Amino acid sequence: MTDSKRIVLSSDHAAIQLRQVVADHIAAKGWDVVDIGPTTPESTHYPIHGKAAAQQVASGDCRFGIILCGTGQGIMMAANKVEGIRCGVCSDTFSASMIRQHNDANMLSIGVRVVGEGLALDIVDAFLTAEFEGGRHATRVDMIEE
Repeated sequence: MTDSKRIVLSSDHAAIQLRQVVADHIAAKGWDVVDIGPTTPESTHYPIHGKAAAQQVASGDCRFGIILCGTGQGIMMAANKVEGIRCGVCSDTFSASMIRQHNDANMLSIGVRVVGEGLALDIVDAFLTAEFEGGRHATRVDMIEE
């Protein structure tokens, strides 16, 4: 994983507005945001956007990825198909911290129809400020990667 402060964001059509709010929020915190869209409200397919963001993280171009769709579930499933990706969907700050601390997650998924804007930003902050604890958790992450 790169140590850069470069982060990729993507979503389906349902989550464009929240994705843009998240992008502005993390850019204000000093992150270099790579927003890969979409930009128009026409119906689109979340697997395409989840995979595209995951590829940016897996390649090392971006340290983390944040993806959004209606529930966060479908786009997360697509991202996790990319080798090297550990993405979790979170609707609370505790889970967002834990997927970083215990699972070394490199992507976060949020459901725009599940959480509101304020909570979404708190979830993002919890994810981005948590650090992987290593130790026994590293052993388990290695098992996931196998």
